[in-house]
Amino acid sequence: MKAKAVFYHAGCPICVTAEQSIANAIDPSRYDLEFVHLGEEKARVAEAESVGVKSVPALLIDDTPFHINFGASISDLK
Repeated sequence: MKAKAVFYHAGCPICVTAEQSIANAIDPSRYDLEFVHLGEEKARVAEAESVGVKSVPALLIDDTPFHINFGASISDLK
């Protein structure tokens, strides 16, 4: 069974670049990778916040958030 990975972002240039890098770096045979654009999916901001995402872009792997650079605070996306 593959693990789940979620990449949360806000669509800014930093986020788009990170999304492309993540897509190329994550092994699809090991992870089901989902991309969530929080600027377009506002309903999922609370979800991201509940799993520990403090800023975007952030990658959630095995329930652990990894913050990449600093594009926007999660509170700015509410």
